[in-house]
Amino acid sequence: MRTLRTALLTAAAACLAVTALAQVPAAAAPAPAPAPPKFLSAGQLPASLTPWTAGPVRQGVPSEGSVCTAGIAPAAGTRHRDFRTELDTGARQTITVAATTARAKALAAELRSALETCLDRLKEQDPGLEGEAFYQGRVDVEEGAHVYSVDTSYPEVGSTDIGLYSVGRDGRAVTVVEWGQLGELDGAPLEGFKKTTRTAVAKLY
Repeated sequence: MRTLRTALLTAAAACLAVTALAQVPAAAAPAPAPAPPKFLSAGQLPASLTPWTAGPVRQGVPSEGSVCTAGIAPAAGTRHRDFRTELDTGARQTITVAATTARAKALAAELRSALETCLDRLKEQDPGLEGEAFYQGRVDVEEGAHVYSVDTSYPEVGSTDIGLYSVGRDGRAVTVVEWGQLGELDGAPLEGFKKTTRTAVAKLY
């Protein structure tokens, strides 16, 4: 009888242990890391006389160029991609993922301010430079994007350059798109660039 009672108590204890384990919630699996924002492809750049070629996506801020916005975006959380054609036309997209939405909003505002003052700063550095800069309007996509043009020339040598720029944001991601070539604003694909800007912001997430 004692042996039977011991066996029954042992079985009951095992049953309670199994029940207790069943009631312990399983540890939650770690959330997968969010996918990084997507970049433009070569075919999404404004139409050109020769095809666009897309370079690799690189970590950090560009080492050169981007004269209007250099030194603003942090290297951490930033990637960039360059594009080129066989003619004197080039483009670049830079994407920064900020730690918070508030920081992304502040970064977008700082980048816009840099574009608005770019021509004045360039003239201060080079008194022989002339040009015009315009705000080309807002593109309604995600949290919004804004387009600018900077037309520069050196009368002494007769060279002219036109640059189109945009800043857009989707949540914590901020993107800058740059396009430039020899020539003047009336020869630039402004509407095509606005379409590219819309695509760039929409593709982020």
